Amino acid sequence: MLDVSIAYNRYKFLGHEFLTWLWYVIENDPDLLKSIDNELVVFDIGNRIILENLTNDQVESVTIKGDDASLEEGVLALKKGAVVTEINLIYQTGDNEWRFSLKGESLNISGLKPPETGSIELKEDLEGAVLEKVYLYEKVITLLDRMFTYFIKLRISDEWEEKAVTGIRQWISG
Repeated sequence: MLDVSIAYNRYKFLGHEFLTWLWYVIENDPDLLKSIDNELVVFDIGNRIILENLTNDQVESVTIKGDDASLEEGVLALKKGAVVTEINLIYQTGDNEWRFSLKGESLNISGLKPPETGSIELKEDLEGAVLEKVYLYEKVITLLDRMFTYFIKLRISDEWEEKAVTGIRQWISG
């Protein structure tokens, strides 16, 4: 059995590949994401993305911030061999919008801002409000679980090299 720290370091690249693939899919095949979640209206990159490139045992980090930031510098970093290590995302279904960041190394969700819920006016409303919040948090976790499951199935299939990697390389160079 692998030690937890050895397994963590051996397979953390999967999270970085997942986020890089996710950026590619957001830009080039949003219908794929809609097939994963049929309620999805918008799934887009938010106001921050971090990329890292390991060269000669040194880490080069590129951070792109801002609501209207251009991602061209990020694509240039990808050309140099970088991978996405953290990404801020926007998820919308109907009138609801979630904003959160996802770290590739551990797939931790941070800064999750779920949609607003109704105000609590009576003590009896408290349980319903808590259940609504739990549902809203669970919705994001379920979406990411489905996306990661799809990614892992693709990653271990023959289509990964044939279609996904080829498509990502064309996107980066184009």
